[in-house]
Amino acid sequence: MSKIEIIVLNDEDAKTAEAYGADRLELVSAMTEGGLTPSYGIIKTVVQSVKIPVMVMVRPHSFSFVYRKDEWGAIREDIKVIKELGAAGIVFGAINNQGKVDFDMLSMVLEDAKGLTVTFHRAIDQTNSIEAYQSLCQSPYHVDQILTSGGKPTAHEGLDNLKRMIEQSQKSVTSPTIMPGSGLSTKNIGYIHDQLQAAEYHFGSAVRIDGDFRNRINGDEIQKIKRILS
Repeated sequence: MSKIEIIVLNDEDAKTAEAYGADRLELVSAMTEGGLTPSYGIIKTVVQSVKIPVMVMVRPHSFSFVYRKDEWGAIREDIKVIKELGAAGIVFGAINNQGKVDFDMLSMVLEDAKGLTVTFHRAIDQTNSIEAYQSLCQSPYHVDQILTSGGKPTAHEGLDNLKRMIEQSQKSVTSPTIMPGSGLSTKNIGYIHDQLQAAEYHFGSAVRIDGDFRNRINGDEIQKIKRILS
């Protein structure tokens, strides 16, 4: 059965998501900003509150996914803290001013994140996502998952691109896993899974009460998703 990753903001979210069947968590802060690196205290309490893997967002600002070299120091310190606190991995993405994957920044991140699982996040959707995925597959820099909506605002809109990316990912065991996300819910995951048969899916506001990140996680929605995927 496909795995599901749930966005969480704190330890209450994390415990609820785990109890209702989440396979992995993505820990973020500031969802109104698109998700930023959470604080030391939040990372520590969440990691200690669950047994399932916790992936922590590494994103120092919300201006863009383009990072200056002088921002590397802060990124490096965040990765160091995340590793020390026992998280399973990080969620990171960087592009350059030409709209390509920033391999210079990615290489430094991967060097410091050795021992952690790495997800390249939806920065890829700010590029030609298929070309960017191919460049990641062909590069010497290995990430484990790629969270993407196929270069479109939602995964449903990006289905054709997601199909192509998943087909490519299945050609090699070393290719990053494609994890569709954005706009997934109990209302469309059945159809989307029929089309994609992805190994992993990513859910955010759809598993919240009233679909709002200001509200608690609705465990029933997670269970519905699990039943649909099974």
